[in-house]
Amino acid sequence: MTDTKKRTSVDKAAPVTVPGIQAMKGTRKICCITAYDYSSGIIADTAGMDLILVGDSLAMVVLGHEDTLSVTVDEMIHHIRATSRGAKRALVVGDMPFMSYCTVDRALETGRRFIAEGHARAVKLEGGAPVAPQIKALTEAGIPVMAHVGLTPQHIAKFGGFKAQGKSAEATKTLIKDAQAVEAAGAFCVVLEAIPVEAAELITEAVSIPTIGIGAGNVTDGQILVYHDTLGLFDRFTPKFVRRFAELGEAAGSALTRYCEDVRRGTFPGDKNTLYMPDDQLTQLRKIKIKHKKK
Repeated sequence: MTDTKKRTSVDKAAPVTVPGIQAMKGTRKICCITAYDYSSGIIADTAGMDLILVGDSLAMVVLGHEDTLSVTVDEMIHHIRATSRGAKRALVVGDMPFMSYCTVDRALETGRRFIAEGHARAVKLEGGAPVAPQIKALTEAGIPVMAHVGLTPQHIAKFGGFKAQGKSAEATKTLIKDAQAVEAAGAFCVVLEAIPVEAAELITEAVSIPTIGIGAGNVTDGQILVYHDTLGLFDRFTPKFVRRFAELGEAAGSALTRYCEDVRRGTFPGDKNTLYMPDDQLTQLRKIKIKHKKK
C-alpha cells in the first residue's frame, strides 16, 4: 500500500473517540505517540496511532528548553492547532502546561481554549487526587480529560529531577489512590510514567479506565512515547524506557551534509531540478537589449 493510499484510508476511517479508547481496555493495546505539528500529525495518524498527545514535551524537543515548565498556553494552542490539521483519525489530546490548571477556573479557561482554538478533542493534566476537582469540573463541562500520575515532569522541582516514582510499597499505595481519584473525577484514561512494572500492574487492575504506560513496563493497557525519542531526533538524553525505532536525526544530518557538498560543487541544482524557458520565448528574450547599470 502506498503512502497516498494509507492517507486516504485514514481519512475515510471513523475518528477514534473517548468511548472508543475506553472500550479498548482489556481488548487490545492502545498505541499513543506525541506529535507537535501538521507533518508529524499526518505521519502518526497514517501509522495507525489511536491517540496523539500534543505534549508539553515540545518545550524540550521542539523549543529547546531544559524542561517542560517554560512552554505557554499560547504556544501549546499553536501546536495543537497545527497537529489537529494533520491528524484525521487519532484522538488528539492537548497537554495543559505548568500552572495553567492550578485552580478550577484556570483549568476551565485553558480547557476551553484548547478545544475551541486548538481543536483538541481532549486535554491532559498532571497529578492525582489534588487535581481531582479540576478534572471533575472539566468533564462536567464536556471536556474529556486524560490524567497523568507517577513521574509528572511539571513537578520536577518537588521530585529533585526526572526521578522514577512508586519504588516502595507505600509510594505505590499512594499512586493507586491517585489513579482511583482521577477515575472517580471522570478521567477517561491515565498515563503512568516511570514507575516499577509491579506498581503499574496493580494500578491497571485497580481502575476500570485504560492505563497508558511510559516507562511502566508492558502490563499497562497502552503505551506512549515522545515522537523525537522514538525516531532518534533528540539526542540530549535518552530515558531508559525509550526504544529508538529509527535514527532519523543521523540520517537527516547526513542528507543535509550531502546537500551542502552538492551546492558548493555546483552539482545542485542539476538539469532535473532546473526550469527552462520554451524555445519561442527564449528567442524573443535574446532580442531584448538590456542596459547594464554602471558600477
